[in-house]
Amino acid sequence: MEYKHSRNQVYLINYHLIWCPKRRKKVLVGKIVKRLEEILIQVAKEKEVDILALQIMPEHLHLFVSCYPQLAIHKLVKSFKGRSSNILRKEFPELLKLPSLWTHSYFVS
Repeated sequence: MEYKHSRNQVYLINYHLIWCPKRRKKVLVGKIVKRLEEILIQVAKEKEVDILALQIMPEHLHLFVSCYPQLAIHKLVKSFKGRSSNILRKEFPELLKLPSLWTHSYFVS
């Protein structure tokens, strides 16, 4: 891990994020996993966040990210979960059986 530099800052901020689908249903399988990975990478690029590691299990996912100090982590998680839920539920009708794709909660360390 290397420190990052901006004009007036030196920082190293890494977060471990975990969240799961509603009711811990094992829906993160097959083509959904590949598409979810693409969406998370796209959101990370837009937010100027580096994805250090991503592991998607059938009933939850682990995401390690590195970001700049001004980024509020709750807004980043909202972006990841909101965009992925919206796109995945449009592209995969079987996900519409759940009242929502993700739970409201998440873990961050």
